[in-house]
Amino acid sequence: MTEAIRLTAGDPAPTFTLPTDTGDQLSLADLRGRKVILYVYPSAMTPGCTKQACDFRDSLASLTAAGYQVVGISPDTPAKLAKFREHDALTFPLVSDPDKSVLTAYGAYGEKKLYGKTVVGVIRSTFVIDEEGTIDRALYNVKATGHVAKLRKDLGLD
Repeated sequence: MTEAIRLTAGDPAPTFTLPTDTGDQLSLADLRGRKVILYVYPSAMTPGCTKQACDFRDSLASLTAAGYQVVGISPDTPAKLAKFREHDALTFPLVSDPDKSVLTAYGAYGEKKLYGKTVVGVIRSTFVIDEEGTIDRALYNVKATGHVAKLRKDLGLD
């Protein structure tokens, strides 16, 4: 497997329609006209992913006030995402990409370093998408802890 394609500012955000933690469908097109923070995490209910999701949850009021819609995406099933939402009182949509086609389109699935070894998997990433559906920021290999605080600072929200 080769290096994942990486998106950069100015690229069109790959469109998607995926099942959510509530059993509904969420389409990027439905969010047109709003700024979107699409964050990619490897697996629901793991320590790092839980920390990151709770950081987004705890910052949601200020992100929403600044016009951002937060959406989490992982290869987990909608049923597992529903448990994650319920367990950690998450208040933003979680979408399921079990075949990893959307993750691949965003460059968030492919080769990565894990404990010094090269493996293929989900690359923890965050994408800020503007109201027209264009990538404003594409952040790859972000840390689970401290990422939301850094993102808020970068977006001028602190």
